[in-house]
Amino acid sequence: MIKKTIPFMAIRNIAFAITLVLTVIGLVALVGKGLNFGLDFTGGTLIELQYEEAADLELIKRELNQAGYTDAVVQSFGAVTDVLVRMAGDDPQLGAQVAEALRKIDPDARFQVKRVEFVGPQVGEELRDQGGLAMLLALGGILLYLAFRFQWKFGVGAIASLAHDTILTLGILAFFEIPFDLTVLAAVLAMIGYSLNDTIIIYDRIRENFRVLRKASLVENIDTSVTQTLLRTMATSFSTALALIALLMFGGDVLAGFALALLIGVVVGTYSSVYIGATVLVWLKLTTEDLIPPVSEEVVDELP
Repeated sequence: MIKKTIPFMAIRNIAFAITLVLTVIGLVALVGKGLNFGLDFTGGTLIELQYEEAADLELIKRELNQAGYTDAVVQSFGAVTDVLVRMAGDDPQLGAQVAEALRKIDPDARFQVKRVEFVGPQVGEELRDQGGLAMLLALGGILLYLAFRFQWKFGVGAIASLAHDTILTLGILAFFEIPFDLTVLAAVLAMIGYSLNDTIIIYDRIRENFRVLRKASLVENIDTSVTQTLLRTMATSFSTALALIALLMFGGDVLAGFALALLIGVVVGTYSSVYIGATVLVWLKLTTEDLIPPVSEEVVDELP
């Protein structure tokens, strides 16, 4: 346990200025460049290859790049001998062309094209709309939860923190043109839940310390509360980051976007819980009276 209180709020204005600049950059990247939607959203061709022996995904990826299919996504599908290749294009002969290119580069490769399917842009557009709706429903559910769980000033801080995390994460993905597919969308939704959990833990401690630290100011309360939860926050964030780094390094191309998006979200979410979620409470001047439930007036029965 940390015995000395760390003055987190002493640099809150500097931290918020940095946050504002990064958020504006994220918005500019998101609006200017836009998300690099993957085949799940834009449509494309799925080619299933069945090898006689266990397939080397990295080797197949290099061979496809050598053949000119640089946008191809290669992943294992079911058994270790089944490979799913996803790429842009709607040519019915694309499966045969890919097989011919692979055999030309590696004549010893023994496989057969099991199926070729085309996912049209209409299906991709439907997935994109449903994904956006899922994100809005998640935020709506969070708003309802905060309305019942906390006083409205806490709700404003939590929503500001979540908006910052979402914009900054999507902005980074847009700036570096990282493919945005369904797995990355799942990572963004998971990041929203992770960030909210971290913020609520700090809020709970602030609310408890209002009863314990009666003579402390709001800034002192926040500094004490964040310090008391710091070890728990760092342990959770660090262990999660280690797992995501391992997934990023060894999970292959399919899970790389998921791991990277969630890793960005963990870092950004941990920061925003303190310097956005807690700072908003200072700006809104949260007081002990805000946490006292209103006294309901008793109805007096004047009838004889």
